[in-house]
Amino acid sequence: MAIPITLLIITAALYGIVMVASPEERAELYRGPNIRSNMPAETYQAKMNQIIEEHGLNDPYPQQYLHWAGSLLRGDWGYSPTFNDDVLTLLKKRTPVSAELAFYSLIMLFPVALLSGLLAGWNAGGRFDSGYRFLAFVGTSIPPFILGLFLLSIFYVGLHWFPAGRSGIYGLQASGFVPYTGFLTFDGLLNGRLDVTLDAARRLILPVFTLSVLHWATISRVTRVSVIEEKEKDYVVSARARGLRSRTVVGRHTFRNALLPSLTSGILSAAAIITGVYVVETVFNLKGLSELVTRGFYGAPDATLTMGFAVVSVLLVIPIMFILDLLKGLVDPRIRE
Repeated sequence: MAIPITLLIITAALYGIVMVASPEERAELYRGPNIRSNMPAETYQAKMNQIIEEHGLNDPYPQQYLHWAGSLLRGDWGYSPTFNDDVLTLLKKRTPVSAELAFYSLIMLFPVALLSGLLAGWNAGGRFDSGYRFLAFVGTSIPPFILGLFLLSIFYVGLHWFPAGRSGIYGLQASGFVPYTGFLTFDGLLNGRLDVTLDAARRLILPVFTLSVLHWATISRVTRVSVIEEKEKDYVVSARARGLRSRTVVGRHTFRNALLPSLTSGILSAAAIITGVYVVETVFNLKGLSELVTRGFYGAPDATLTMGFAVVSVLLVIPIMFILDLLKGLVDPRIRE
């Protein structure tokens, strides 16, 4: 129930921002490819008035919002004059690129962050902890776009280890390649094309690393502090005094209790990864949703495309946050109750 309510509140706020514009300006969002601004002024104005009437752009805000939300549910997301195409069609083509990058960043981020934070916290003050703290400091100090350019200059320009950009999906389709999921790493396997999967994976290594470093440092630091606090508590001291091995104490007791703050921090990091993926896409020329938004702001802003982009971002973030909330409930019985 929380997901639909959250989506309702966010989309209502987004549409409220659009309502700041006049009905005549908002009519441009619905004009479509067959209505050109270079037609005779009287004809063009008549077309705009017709759009205002059809879409109720002079109606009160609640009516307009319900009409717009209904159009989204029917698959009518509007027309993008920047790309001369339907907004939903554009988003369907580009969303898998951004989603694949975010997916691998998340599945790589959490295990590495939790494990490194656990080891650093349990061995606080040791060599591993000193090296970890230095790397975490560096990770939080370098903005992702600077890190991305730095990695490109070394591993792409200098060493030629990793290619930039994304595999040509349209060229693959011409050879009979079927994009079942839109994730090239998965679709390569489903099409029996291991070469495509390996090439897609190579192209994702640098972007995934760039996108994950900052959030790895954040989550692992929270984990480290939580572990340090937990290992000083009576139940840990008592367990160690009874002769239990450190691995047993950490695995069965300390880690689980220290996991809750890490998951709470992870929820914020997951949302930041989804909204920050577009900067990394631009640096590595991945041509995902970021290109739609940046090109949509050349000249007059493409409000229809921007609204669609915002809705897709919300649809990507909310399920991930919901999954992490479920994990918190599995870890802490108090939340389940």
